[in-house]
Amino acid sequence: MSASWMSTVFMSASLGLQLQRHIDYACCINHIVHNGGLYKRPFNEAFEETPMLVAVLTYVGYGVLTLFGYLRDFMRQWKIEKCQNATEREEQKDFVPLYQDFENFYNRNLYMRIRDSWNRPICSVPGAKVDMMERVSHDYNWTFTYTGRVIKDIMNMGSYNYLGFAQNAGACQEAAAKVLSQYGAGVCSTRQEMGNLDKHEELEKLVARFLGVESAMAYGMGFATNSMNIPALVGKVWFNYLFAFVFPQCLEKLLKDAIVHGQPRTRRPWKKILILVEGIYSMEGSIVRLPEVIALKKKYKSYLYLDEAHSIGALGPTGRGVVEYFGLNPEDVDVMMGTFTKSFGAAGGYIGGKKELIDYLRTYSHSAAYATSMSPPVVEQIITSMKCIMGEDGTTIGRARVQQLAENTRYFRRRLKEMGFIIYGNEDSPVVPLMLYMPAKIGAFGREMLKRNIGVVVVGFPATPIIESRARFCLSAAHTKEMLDTALKEVNEVGDLLQLKYSRRRLVPLLDRPFDETTYEETED
Repeated sequence: MSASWMSTVFMSASLGLQLQRHIDYACCINHIVHNGGLYKRPFNEAFEETPMLVAVLTYVGYGVLTLFGYLRDFMRQWKIEKCQNATEREEQKDFVPLYQDFENFYNRNLYMRIRDSWNRPICSVPGAKVDMMERVSHDYNWTFTYTGRVIKDIMNMGSYNYLGFAQNAGACQEAAAKVLSQYGAGVCSTRQEMGNLDKHEELEKLVARFLGVESAMAYGMGFATNSMNIPALVGKVWFNYLFAFVFPQCLEKLLKDAIVHGQPRTRRPWKKILILVEGIYSMEGSIVRLPEVIALKKKYKSYLYLDEAHSIGALGPTGRGVVEYFGLNPEDVDVMMGTFTKSFGAAGGYIGGKKELIDYLRTYSHSAAYATSMSPPVVEQIITSMKCIMGEDGTTIGRARVQQLAENTRYFRRRLKEMGFIIYGNEDSPVVPLMLYMPAKIGAFGREMLKRNIGVVVVGFPATPIIESRARFCLSAAHTKEMLDTALKEVNEVGDLLQLKYSRRRLVPLLDRPFDETTYEETED
């Protein structure tokens, strides 16, 4: 392969989201694709529209906060209020600004009000329950002071611990400790020099078998798996689109435009088109419509790059990700990428595909050439947890965890909908966004849940559209039904307290039914 193996067209994230939002506001989306056609199982995904009154009040809330922000800036300018935000020195005023005005304004006047809802320090493994270090602020969240008190046994509803392998006891911990004593913490060298160990090669062979591909390569950092390998694949080109969260109809239009119009300035045809998608979108809780994407990929003779950071281990009857979830052939995906930081309780990432692709990346990837190789104990954690999922440890623990996660996901989502909350995403996605909308309710929800010993993640603008702030629950196989019932009871109380039950589609409660592998094949609504 040459360095310019791929001249690419990336499909626009912002454009895709705008198209998605336009349709969301126009109607209440509830996609149900039944058996037949491209899908071998029902595909249920819902995005209920934002109630008009809620949208108006949300804009008003941001407007009021903005007015008070300008008032406080005026008071800071005249030294009436102490100014604690970072600003350029007077002699630097003619330089290019280090801070964008609106971003800095938002940070000091809106974000700072609810800053205590983020970056909460824990002092335990991020398992089903965590221990959190208590902190207080005496200057309205500009700085925090630790009290020395540890809040014990907070129910963890915010970590990507999908299969419950984030633990400091058990087979994984024992295996990692044994490798630590044998190999040490690391070799401080790249894979191309002195950093290649037999453990690395064992892991890559195991990942290839797990994915059902010819070959695979592991990397020490999940983010770098994308940021260092995509440039190695595409070469020196001008990027005009990034495909992220978009309907297949929109993707087809973008593909047609790329083929018809070619490169932006020269109008020369693209050599190749690379489509990038994620298995599970962690902010929306949705699952990629992979059968349709693969059909478009084949129709327009393009290439497909699948990011399974959140879906590997979390979807499919045996945890092999979104490809298995839809019953598809791994050979239809040209580049399979994923991370070990979530379902495997470790660190790093992988890329799998044809041997020719992996051999090329071993030579040209910046992660292979310059990054320190993976720590051996981390590698052993991945090997042990992956073998557990595959059943190669001689037990059914891994399979049971995959099924437990799927059961927890459906149960938690259904109960929240029955209570009247607006829940986004696919019914099989363990990422569960609960819509909050109004800015004042972002911090209020996080604080009220923490008072009840439940840790949740709240998200607002600019990570979401301005009127779509949300709480994001991440379910785990380590959560018991009793824990979920406790969390649901508290969420119900907080929902009544903060008036968060916006849904106008009330569901009739259903009797719980046993969950087994046939749930992946047929769902009775």
